[in-house]
Amino acid sequence: MVCADELGPVIPRTFPPVPGWSPDGHRIKAELDYGRGPEKTWVYGGLRPADGQEITMTAASRNSVNYQQFLLLLEDANPTGDIVVVTDNLSSHNSKSTREWLENHPRIRHVFIPVGACWLNLQEGWWRLFRKAALAGQSFADPNEIDHATRVVTAQLNARAKPWIWGRPAPPTRQLRRRFEYRL
Repeated sequence: MVCADELGPVIPRTFPPVPGWSPDGHRIKAELDYGRGPEKTWVYGGLRPADGQEITMTAASRNSVNYQQFLLLLEDANPTGDIVVVTDNLSSHNSKSTREWLENHPRIRHVFIPVGACWLNLQEGWWRLFRKAALAGQSFADPNEIDHATRVVTAQLNARAKPWIWGRPAPPTRQLRRRFEYRL
């Protein structure tokens, strides 16, 4: 199983610092920076929850062709067995060209999450880690720098990857230090 999603558009600009507190106890504020331009970059990501490994790819646009290239990367990274891709109902995921491409790659099967339930996709949690490590407080001049940051941070996060488990861990059982016995 692979949880897949797109992040973006990531635009070459200065990203605000990670939210935090200053030494004197005030919230750190960053100026709003908004810009549009032709140099948008989309980051495709696929998380394998069984071992926590991630496959990422950057692309200049979010379309069926780039999505199919990403699926090819997923197929190469998972050489054996069937691949179930959990994703949202984006038009590029369910387009005619993607469906035809999937017919030629029978190992890959799509499972779509319900509309409005993006939190069911574990890739969203990995994007949070990625944004904090790759984008927060950074300044990018062009899409090549975004691609480089994506590759570096993906390798760093994969080096310390652990299996992703749905839900919270059970609270630890509390050991009693002393036992008292009351008699009447």
